[in-house]
Formats: sequence, C-alpha cells, structure tokens
Amino acid sequence: MELFYALPGQIDRKAGLVMLDGDEYHHLVRVLRKKRNECIAVTDGTGTHFDVCITAIEKSVLSGTITAERPVARSATTVTVALSLLKAPPRFELFLEKATELGVSAVIPMITARTVAQPSGDRIAKRLIRWKTIILSAARQSGRYYLPDIIEPLPFGKVIGLSGYDRKLIPYERSPHTASDVRCTGGNLLFLIGGEGGFTAEEVLQARDAGFTEISFGRSVLRAETAGIFAVSMVRARLLEQTAEEWL
Repeated sequence: MELFYALPGQIDRKAGLVMLDGDEYHHLVRVLRKKRNECIAVTDGTGTHFDVCITAIEKSVLSGTITAERPVARSATTVTVALSLLKAPPRFELFLEKATELGVSAVIPMITARTVAQPSGDRIAKRLIRWKTIILSAARQSGRYYLPDIIEPLPFGKVIGLSGYDRKLIPYERSPHTASDVRCTGGNLLFLIGGEGGFTAEEVLQARDAGFTEISFGRSVLRAETAGIFAVSMVRARLLEQTAEEWL
C-alpha cells in the first residue's frame, strides 16, 4: 500500500482524525481517484504508521479516521551526509532524491573553500522549501517512515565541529584506506563530501584533527553527488548483509 505523509498539525490522535491537503490531497484524489470508505496508509514522518479510512473529500482537504496505529522501528544505524553546495542546483537535488530513497537520515548542505554557489539568505529559504519537497516526494515513493532532516547550509568549520556521531568519515581520493577497511554499520555516521574540485589539503588536515577518518571510494574520481549517493549506498549494502531490523 502506498504511503502518504501528514504534516504536523494534520493528525489529531485524541480525536482519531487525519486531514490531508496540498500534494498529498492532489495525489490521493486527482491521481489515484480515492473515494470515501477506502483505506490508506499514513505516516507522520517520525516513525508511526496509521491505517486511515477516508470519511470525507472536500474541495482541497481529505479527511479520514484512524483505525489503527503502530510504531515502526528505526535502524540502529543513521547516515548523515554533509555535501558541498554545487554549482548546478539540479545535481544537488539529484543527490537529495536518491539519498532519500536509499535511506539517508539527514543532509547538511555545506560551504567549503571551493564551494562556488553561495546563495543569499532569501534564496536559501526558497531552496530549503524546494529541497524538503524533493525529500518528501522521494520518501513517499520509497515508503519511508522517517523523513530525512535537512538544515540551512553550514560552513565547513562548523560541520567538522558537530558532535553526536560515532564515526566521522571523509572520502578523499588520496587516502590509502578503502571503504572496506572501515566499519560502516551501527551508530551514527557522518560523511563529508566535497564539491567541485574536492577538499583542499588544509581542509583534509582540519577534518583529520577533528576526528574524521579518511577513506577512498576507489581510483576513479566521482562527482560530488555521485560520491554522496555512493556513501549511503555503501552503508545500505552493508546493512543488507545483517538482520532486517538493521536495514535502512
């Protein structure tokens, strides 16, 4: 069953009601042609599954009654990717879509020494809205119960100073350590991915001093968005070798 998302304020657990509008309404009513008394699956994006029976379809709002709910366990492995803003916005958006499908937990847009695109505050606010829309669409398509977080861009210096991660990794083409040398399952992982031109030697040293481990993704040089997608794919592949409870 296809999964739909209710934003904060659209679920009233005490009353047992759900109200959907916007893109979710359009997809349910205009595309799927859902009718009253049909059942749909809804999530709040924070790990709860709701069985909902449609009770009313108005001009722009679909209402439903919650018939059952259950928690969905989150993987013990979380993957955060800090990716440099890219000169071509569609490439960053491609990463967002595919990383969401693959199970990324959070994305940090990053500004490094070689970041070309550094939009102003107004443009960033608009991009955040678009980025969240892309993430929501990809999460719906892939049936994810946990929506990835995305925040405003941070400078490289602040990103490497973030705490709360069990392993911090920086893919670097000159590293002698392959991905197979590093444990990539269990706990909270943070990957740093440079933009056009990669990281400077000074940034790599700063990351190393901040506790990051250098790893190589192979001899060929990957584009930034490809490297970010590969990082999440690599963790997903490792988890698929383990019990289902660990899967992204």
